[in-house]
Amino acid sequence: MAGRPFWSGQLRISLVSFGIQLFPATSATSEISFHQIDRKTHQRVHHLNVINGDEPVDNSDIVKGYEYSKGKYVIVEPDEVKKLRLETQNTIDVAQFVDARELPPALFEKPYFVVPDPKGSLDAFAVVRTAMLQADKVAIGEVAFGGREHLVAIAPAPGKNARGFMAYTLRYAEELRDARDYFGSIKEHAVDKKQLALANDLIRAQSAPFHLDDFKDDYEAALHELINARRSKSPLPVAESKPRPKVINLLDALKRSVSESGREQKHPKSSASSRSSKKGPTLVKSRKRSRKAA
Repeated sequence: MAGRPFWSGQLRISLVSFGIQLFPATSATSEISFHQIDRKTHQRVHHLNVINGDEPVDNSDIVKGYEYSKGKYVIVEPDEVKKLRLETQNTIDVAQFVDARELPPALFEKPYFVVPDPKGSLDAFAVVRTAMLQADKVAIGEVAFGGREHLVAIAPAPGKNARGFMAYTLRYAEELRDARDYFGSIKEHAVDKKQLALANDLIRAQSAPFHLDDFKDDYEAALHELINARRSKSPLPVAESKPRPKVINLLDALKRSVSESGREQKHPKSSASSRSSKKGPTLVKSRKRSRKAA
């Protein structure tokens, strides 16, 4: 197993507890990182810790402060933060079990792999995981790390050979905006039966098993191509412009879409390649203009 765990502690369900370790399930989405550079000198721009515009402040003098009114702060020392002893720093207490479908997607923030502590009880880990699989339930609890407490959902990892759990940090209710502020102004609209039938046909025709590997970060590849062109002083890549489809009414658009989907189903290989080519920005080298002789 690579690296140190992000968090270690106990998972406790009533009187049953066992040691677990959390590892981030995601990595940086981009290998390319940019710095701020002066356009004229190409020198790196550094940011200084200053007060009153130009007075430097030493790192040891920088502390956390909470603004309780305009320009007035309560100072919190680093040692005072360390002395906070929340039980959730070391233990995730399962408050309840829920069906996964009860958790709206908007709640989910970040995933973690959950493995048994090498020094803990593998029996308890395996028994609880199997029981949760059979009951099709997700555990809800709280855990403290990264300077705050998080609501967390813990579920058996999907897959026949996955013997661990997945943990997902969740947003609290106060972090979510009220959907009624956005959806409340949408007026109820009558749906045409013919259009609805065609829309159902289109969805069925476009439905397929989800394979995550089919989707790649083309923006990252585009950035690499742009940077390589800059370094080699080659013509810069430009996005391929695609002609906009002619404006047609909804019924005709649905009919054409269903017809095209039917053709793709008859030729799955060509349709798969066309889908992969459509995903993300397509970059082409700009053509050099030919100079006319004077």
